[in-house]
Parts: sequence; structure tokens; C-alpha cells
Amino acid sequence: MEITELELPGIRKIASGKVREIFDLGDSLLFVATDRISAFDCVLPDPIPGKGKVLTSLSEFWFDYFDFIPNHLISARFAAFPEKLQPFRELLDGRSMIVKKAEPLPVECVVRGYLVGSGWADYQKTGGICGHPLPEGLEQAQKLLEPIFTPSTKAVSGHDENISWSRCRQLLGDDLALQVRRLSIEVYEHGRDLAASRGILIADTKFEFGLIGGEVVLIDEVLTPDSSRFWPVADYRTGANPPSFDKQFVRDYLDSLDWDKTPPAPSLPKEVIEKTAEKYREALSILTGRRVVL
Repeated sequence: MEITELELPGIRKIASGKVREIFDLGDSLLFVATDRISAFDCVLPDPIPGKGKVLTSLSEFWFDYFDFIPNHLISARFAAFPEKLQPFRELLDGRSMIVKKAEPLPVECVVRGYLVGSGWADYQKTGGICGHPLPEGLEQAQKLLEPIFTPSTKAVSGHDENISWSRCRQLLGDDLALQVRRLSIEVYEHGRDLAASRGILIADTKFEFGLIGGEVVLIDEVLTPDSSRFWPVADYRTGANPPSFDKQFVRDYLDSLDWDKTPPAPSLPKEVIEKTAEKYREALSILTGRRVVL
């Protein structure tokens, strides 16, 4: 079953993002990952079968793996969900998480480990990425000497915008900004190393953090094909955009169209939908050994 929109009678929905539906359970929240897909900050009209289950399973895996930082996950096991959610098994099982309530920080924490995407475009124009100077003569997709933290604003709709380090410090305060920068790079490096050992390079990613009782916690999703750029180790080459296990396949198709990257987004051909779903499932299998039941 594909899920694009969701209402749960008797359960109050408090937010509907590009992918997730969020419901208030009183002392906790229910996060539901739909099969919607966004590109260039636009939600596309066609769902990707099984995508929400892949995102949920991968996030659960990473939340458990990163035991050095607290997170908001309570449970992704439907059997452990509250009794009032049990009638909705068909809709929720495999694509939902019960999470602690946190105060989200107003920045996206982007970490770039390779020179690609908007970072490559910025480098070609400025010789750096988001104000970070880089050596001359680097190639597209080249691994950076060290990961770069490039924060951005968080947009519920429309385009996220890169912000400077000084603006990040203004938004968060110096201590909190330094903490999330350190944690972002640390989480990325740990995830990058595990993924590489299993055959996937994580080129870049974005994290979200929140506060619970004044403590910084990792929230939302973690190192999924929606939030990250995954490349197969075996096919990696510099000088071109490598093949990927993420939604770059969708972006590449959209880039081939005469579309100005503003809503409404165009429909996707059947073969693009099927290939994207296959790539998401393959990433989950390689990284975790898990498979989703569609």
C-alpha cells in the first residue's frame, strides 16, 4: 500500500511536512513517513512505493548505532505502540516511529564530505563551499580533506537556504552552534565509516537536532536516501557525478526537463518511479541487511 496523505480519526495531526505526517499522542509524537518524494524542495505528484518504510527502517538502524548521542526515538515497533494506534496497523506498521517531544533547532545541519551537487557548483564559482575556501584544481565528486559543516535554514515549504557560520551562531548562540557542528561532523564520520565498510560512500547529508530538557538530541531522520547522497564504492570515480542509491536519479530526470523548479512539479515516468524504489530498497539492504515488506 502506498501512502501519500494520512489522517487518523481520533488522533490529532499537528504537522505535515514534505514527507512526514506528525501526530500528537500527548506525552509523545507519532512520526509517519509517507511515500511522498520531494526534489528541489518541491513535493512530486507520484509516490515511491515502499519509500516511507525504507526511511523508517534506516533511521531506526542509525539511531541505534549512534549510541554516543541521545535521540528522540522511543520505538519503531508497531507492537509496542499505544493501544489507540493498533486499529491503524495497515497504515502505520513499518513506516512509523513513536518519538519524544523535542524543541527543534531552527537550522539544518549539513555535512559535506565530497565535492558534489550545489557544493560543486559553488566551488566552480567561488573556489569554495558556502564560504569555506578549498584548494584549486579539485574535481567533481572528489573527497574533501575533511568534512565541511554548511548549515542552512529549515523551510517547511519552498527552498532551504544556506547560511553563514556567523548567522548559525546568531540563531543558536555560540555554545549550541559549536556543539551541533561538532556532533554533526562526528555523526557523519561514524556513519560514513560504517557505510564505506559495507560498500556505500556517503557523500553528504543533513541532520536535525532538538532540545529535550536543555539536552541536544538527534531528531527526525538519519542518513537516509532522502537526507543523504549515497554512492556505490565499486562505481565511484572523480570527474563526474557518480551513480547513486538516493533520489539523485529523480533529480537527474527532472534536470532533463524544461521545468523551472517551482510548483507544480511534473509527474514521473513509471520507469523512474520503479528504479528509484529499487535504489532505496537496495541501500537499506546493503547498509542494514533488512528488507521492507511492500
